Amino acid sequence: MALPATPHSPGRLVVFQPLKRKRCAGCRRGPLSLLVLEEGVPRCLDCADLGHLVFLPRGDTALTRRSREESALSVVVVRFNRRKSRYERQGVLVEEDALARAEARCLADAEARRRRRARDARHRAAEDERFAAAFAAEILRLFPGCPAERARAIAAHASVRGSGRVGRSAAGRALTEGAVISAVVAGVRHVDTPYDELLMTGTPRYEARRRIAPVVESVLREWQEAGEHAG
Repeated sequence: MALPATPHSPGRLVVFQPLKRKRCAGCRRGPLSLLVLEEGVPRCLDCADLGHLVFLPRGDTALTRRSREESALSVVVVRFNRRKSRYERQGVLVEEDALARAEARCLADAEARRRRRARDARHRAAEDERFAAAFAAEILRLFPGCPAERARAIAAHASVRGSGRVGRSAAGRALTEGAVISAVVAGVRHVDTPYDELLMTGTPRYEARRRIAPVVESVLREWQEAGEHAG
């Protein structure tokens, strides 16, 4: 039985992945994994003068496009989908040298993208370092008694890119006083109080914050007053 007609235009080369076992009408080899229909009968790629081509499965759009650009001869490979009652592309046949050249082009692009990502990462890291330093400086301006190491630690934690923490908010990036104070309060809450232990024992968050509020206020006041005494 002949394969169903394809929707492709007459004269365009198309290779089939058959659903049933078929043999070449010329050399009688089979079963064929790929075949060409000539005058309604199946022929293997060698008999159809396409045996020098290699199969490139679908999936990599850039590689497929470049392989077809590089290849003097390229053929679409299709397979009939019974459920959808239509032919679907499975890949292309291209010249082996053309595929190698296309792969080299894609690898060059991949290397360029890798280098660009590395440059961007270094640029972001430098930006983040400058921002964390500015954030720490603002903490020390508002809380002169805060140890410099603590200020750097609070700033680094609050300003992690993509963390959603206060340092990455619009207010935090603008170094507003409210954002900086919020970051310091959070740092004190987790380091200088039993807040985390209270949460672990099941204390509701608002109740835990109420209990540790006097300690937080005491630490903040101490850090602020240290600057006044120094002055």
